[in-house]
Amino acid sequence: MRVSVLDQSPIPAGSAGADALRNSIDLARMADDLGYHRYWVAEHHGTPMLACASPEALIGPTAAATSRIRVGSGGVMLPHYSPLKVAETFSMLSAIFPERIDLGVGRAPGTDPLTMFALQRDRRQTVADDFPQQLSELLAYIRDGLPAGHPFERLTQLPGLPHLPEPWLLGSSPQSGIWAAEFGLPYAFADFISPAGAGIVQRYRDAFQPSRTRASPYVVVAAWALCAETDDEARRLASSARMAFTLMHQGQLIPIPPVDTALRFFEERESATASITRRRRWILGSRDTVRRELEALAEEYQADEVMIVTITHDHAARRQSYELIAEALGVSQSLRAALR
Repeated sequence: MRVSVLDQSPIPAGSAGADALRNSIDLARMADDLGYHRYWVAEHHGTPMLACASPEALIGPTAAATSRIRVGSGGVMLPHYSPLKVAETFSMLSAIFPERIDLGVGRAPGTDPLTMFALQRDRRQTVADDFPQQLSELLAYIRDGLPAGHPFERLTQLPGLPHLPEPWLLGSSPQSGIWAAEFGLPYAFADFISPAGAGIVQRYRDAFQPSRTRASPYVVVAAWALCAETDDEARRLASSARMAFTLMHQGQLIPIPPVDTALRFFEERESATASITRRRRWILGSRDTVRRELEALAEEYQADEVMIVTITHDHAARRQSYELIAEALGVSQSLRAALR
């Protein structure tokens, strides 16, 4: 089983977004050295919690700072953009870093309605809900081509040819699985947003239509996980993210708080812990605990790959978590075996 990283570029309280972005590149270097398979960066707008508003701006420096690991978007929120612009951008990245660039796209806005409206070029009306048409056009540029006589036919001569990114569809709903199957795309399911999606993933497999770039279905399950030396320490470190997400669901966005602040928050609001635990699957604990739960998750989804997202206040704790998970799952040993 392959193991990968999804980085949301968390901003710790007391730090700036610039620090978070540098932390992302530092974490990518470590993931590359440890043997993780791919490193995806997310897209979020208008929040003091997460720094990466432009995956394509972070993918280039991340790929340049690493040597082996695949780098991509987790993902580009396609409704904000022209499919041609996205295709050209990732074509260029693929030319500079051949066989290493993934183009993961999603339908979610990655922000609130006001910020989504501010992102629009034309604000005379709300953006059209035409994601399937956008996705079809994007795939025509980077995979399938356009029929002869199509007005955009010549635009498939992208600047980075012959190199192209690998397209992916991201999702957390039944509809995303339907589209991934229909378009013959590998599918990354966000269990950390919508747990209990194994049925959605199975329907994707059952309905999968082979495409020019993929003959069979492929599933990544993206999970929230944090590993420490003990189960208690992992739960303690996770309190920072839990507080941030609890307040986010109440409409309050904050940077990732220190552990002591978060522990006091939950002491004063005992019901908040139960609420956020019900909303999300939290894989927390020592090496053995996290290995057991990640393997069970992969079995539940019959996943080809597990992608791990971790948020802590302390960057060193986030680094250590990925180091411990790599050790627990034998990531480095798998890399050495692949390179023999």
